[in-house]
Amino acid sequence: MEDGRKDIILDVEDVPRFGQWITLSIQHLFAMFGSTVLVPFLVGLSPAVALVSSGLGTLSYLFITRGRIPAFLGSSFAFIAPIIAAKSLGGPEAAMIGCFAAGFIYGIVALVIHKVGLRWLMVILPPVVVGPVIIVIGLSLAGTAVDMAMYDPQHNYSVTYIIIALITLAATIVCNIFFKGFLNLIPILMGIIVGYVCSALAGIIDYRPIESAKWWEMPEFMIPGITYTPTFSWEVIAIMVPVAIVTLSEHIGHQMVLSKVVGRNFLEKPGLHRSILGDGAGIMIGSLIGGPPLTSYGENIGVLTMTKAFSVYIIGGAALTAMIFGFNGKISAVIGSIPTAVMGGISILLFGIIASSGLRMLIDNQVNFDKKRNLMIASVILVIGIGGAFVQLSENVSLSGMALSAIVGIVLNLVLPDREKVTGDIFVK
Repeated sequence: MEDGRKDIILDVEDVPRFGQWITLSIQHLFAMFGSTVLVPFLVGLSPAVALVSSGLGTLSYLFITRGRIPAFLGSSFAFIAPIIAAKSLGGPEAAMIGCFAAGFIYGIVALVIHKVGLRWLMVILPPVVVGPVIIVIGLSLAGTAVDMAMYDPQHNYSVTYIIIALITLAATIVCNIFFKGFLNLIPILMGIIVGYVCSALAGIIDYRPIESAKWWEMPEFMIPGITYTPTFSWEVIAIMVPVAIVTLSEHIGHQMVLSKVVGRNFLEKPGLHRSILGDGAGIMIGSLIGGPPLTSYGENIGVLTMTKAFSVYIIGGAALTAMIFGFNGKISAVIGSIPTAVMGGISILLFGIIASSGLRMLIDNQVNFDKKRNLMIASVILVIGIGGAFVQLSENVSLSGMALSAIVGIVLNLVLPDREKVTGDIFVK
């Protein structure tokens, strides 16, 4: 893994100069900003809390990994549909309990990997299972993206909203395809800015909350035992936990890519168990204050690739800056004023990219669909997940959508004959 050792500006343990520190930290913040605030916007949580959660989660991650992995944690798109489903069952409080359970699963998996190794996880979650489930995660959200792009807040069909959504989508694509350097790494943020300007020209932005917001104010934290009384729900757990198991493959993929970029084997030192534990701890910390589940961000890995500045101090600086932004009332109000048309345009692309990532996993790992077992597993996962199938286990507990498709896929992979042997790393990002 020597790719990342060439032309290093700052190595992992290096302390940057003050001006360099501030500039590079803000650059990382911009890279994650659009995606991290989009998730809470879509699921009805506080973007300000999400920023604080992202900062705290990243700092805890750096601590648990002993300051050896320069990874930034931001809001996970994989949990959008589960959070929405959990909120429909018991409100945002139930969703937070489910998020905490997801983080706890990460901790259990980290402990097992530390004791017995990684092979068992590879057997349970081969690409033929993970790929289709990721496709389901993306496509199950397609209706949400299209609705935001087509309808105004009163759910009336709006040509203005469609035009703004398409302009936002076009700006994001153009930025990602044709721009070079840092702008190429922040297409979501650039798309939101262009869409917001178009919305302002169209007169569909309500500026009153921005005018009345304070520069510094406390985010709307949701703290169990203080702002609400937590209640346990097996149905919410059944929604969240299977998705958490699947997103572990994303984590492993990011660690492999990050190892190649930096030129160190992070799966061995400080160890995959530590990075998974750090990710899970970030999720649990965020859930205790009302933030969405976290994951390492490809955008920030892209920034590391571009700058060759791998210092964990830069990542820590970005985390602290994110927390400061979370306490800025004006920034929170601006985020809240973004029209759904803008987010709809962004979501059309992002949710499609999630689905395409699942397809990419199948291609990169050369999953052979001439084999009947692979074709059967993928087909069943896709139809159950996208079709909205559910199993009512009891009056208050049911398995549905992504959770059910993931479990069915895992079972089919284990019971069908002619399962491929695990011979090495199967997770390719």
